Amino acid sequence: MISESNLNRYRLFCAVAECESISRAAEMNYISQPAISKAINKMEESLGTILFVRNHRGVTLTDEGKVLYEQLRAAFEIIKDGEEKLRRMNELGVGRLRLGTSSILCKHMLLPYLQGFVRENPHIKITVDCQSSSKIYRQLAEDKVDIGLIVRPENPSDIEFFSLGEIEDVFIATPDYMENFRLRDNGDIFEEANIMLLDGANASRMHVDRYFKENNIVPEHILEVSGMDMLIEFARTGIGVACVIKRFVQKELDSGEFVEIPLSVPINKREVGFAYMKHARLTSAMEKFLNYTK
Repeated sequence: MISESNLNRYRLFCAVAECESISRAAEMNYISQPAISKAINKMEESLGTILFVRNHRGVTLTDEGKVLYEQLRAAFEIIKDGEEKLRRMNELGVGRLRLGTSSILCKHMLLPYLQGFVRENPHIKITVDCQSSSKIYRQLAEDKVDIGLIVRPENPSDIEFFSLGEIEDVFIATPDYMENFRLRDNGDIFEEANIMLLDGANASRMHVDRYFKENNIVPEHILEVSGMDMLIEFARTGIGVACVIKRFVQKELDSGEFVEIPLSVPINKREVGFAYMKHARLTSAMEKFLNYTK
């Protein structure tokens, strides 16, 4: 780490090199000539080399001084460029926003927010990582994601959570499947029907598995599918009963394409919302997005 005093000496050194005069460099930097001479002498002592050749017309760089000047000039250009980029970011709202959510929440809940937000903030670079809510929660803690659209954890003491409302898991099927099922079996739906569920250790599957356990339900015929969109399509083919989030098939339920299977004990609803870590530093892009969603 370069100390502030050394950084100031480097700036004065570059000023002298460009002016080829200690007096002119002193005038430009509103500092006395002895102060600049002292700074140059300290640099030469520290580096163990002569940086300038003094003559009656001023000063010129030695070969060693030229090497140092070229390196420092490039470094100061980088600093200047960084300052300019920060200025433009502040003026234009440029920034980076890392979002995380599941594929199904991204499609049905995040995209509607993003469409308007991107139009209003075209200079913000946005990335979206689609993972399960449990993985996004871990990524928030690991600072790999800025904001997650997730199912509220059971003990969210380490996050700020902005609720978007509740989601409800239901079992659905086509009217034709249910009619054929009643004609063929007319028994317990979980014992006789093809029950289609999400696979893996995702939040929705674990939630439904808890429901089964709490209500002593043991499905006999399970078909596992990797994503909820695919689960809905499987249900559409009429090959079984699918467990899906109700709001994502509300149009099909309203139109009669799907029917909801009545349950003696409904599945507990879950809360969904945007989350970020309490200890996180809110960037300008994060604040803009959170304000937009509110």
